[in-house]
Amino acid sequence: MMKLKIKSGDTVRVIAGDHKGAEGKVLRVLREKNKAIVEGVNMVSKHTKPSAKNPQGGIVKKEAPIHISNIALVDAKSKTTTKVGFRTEGDKKVRFSKKSNQVL
Repeated sequence: MMKLKIKSGDTVRVIAGDHKGAEGKVLRVLREKNKAIVEGVNMVSKHTKPSAKNPQGGIVKKEAPIHISNIALVDAKSKTTTKVGFRTEGDKKVRFSKKSNQVL
């Protein structure tokens, strides 16, 4: 498993694929698969059987995972995509934006 530079709660932009240009918040990161679930991106229709929770059943729209290489972090300051770097400040390791040099 490789070290991922994107975490839950980050705002990201899709840079490749069918949903190119879409922005959203990362809901979950799947490290073992190198994928992330982004809010409102890569929506799929899932057919559900009737259950106690959903007695009607039917078709439910939900987000499917998207590969980490197809998303880029959005810099809060400049609203453009940026690469992520790591540095130590004191005794703490922090992520920073390589465009604005600000701690994320």
